[in-house]
Amino acid sequence: MQYNKATLGILILVAGFMLVSCRGGGGSVGDPASEGKEIFEQATIGSAARCKTCHSLEPGAIIIGPSIAGIGTQAVSRIPGMSAEEYLRESIIDPNAYVVENFPASVMPNVYASQLTEEQVDLLVAYMLSLE
Repeated sequence: MQYNKATLGILILVAGFMLVSCRGGGGSVGDPASEGKEIFEQATIGSAARCKTCHSLEPGAIIIGPSIAGIGTQAVSRIPGMSAEEYLRESIIDPNAYVVENFPASVMPNVYASQLTEEQVDLLVAYMLSLE
């Protein structure tokens, strides 16, 4: 079967879109913030509660932990000299390293470092950075 150049170009373009939109087991392609939101909202993370169980997305709304509304902007000023990304990553994998004022220590599960892959932590951080 022979194709003219225009048809061949369209077939190559469609094939490219299909490859980009498909997700293989070896990695992920897509919007990291959207994928992080999926992790934030999933039912559980390993044996621990999901993030959404304790953290509200509404400004000032407290469930158990602090609201994460606007955390993408606030995180940069939480610990002097620490970037927003570093702060958020540390908050996930070592939640007692810094505890937000007026919230008790040792409430957030300290298991996410072993329950999440490094990629999943990166995706959660990307999601939280998008919350401005």
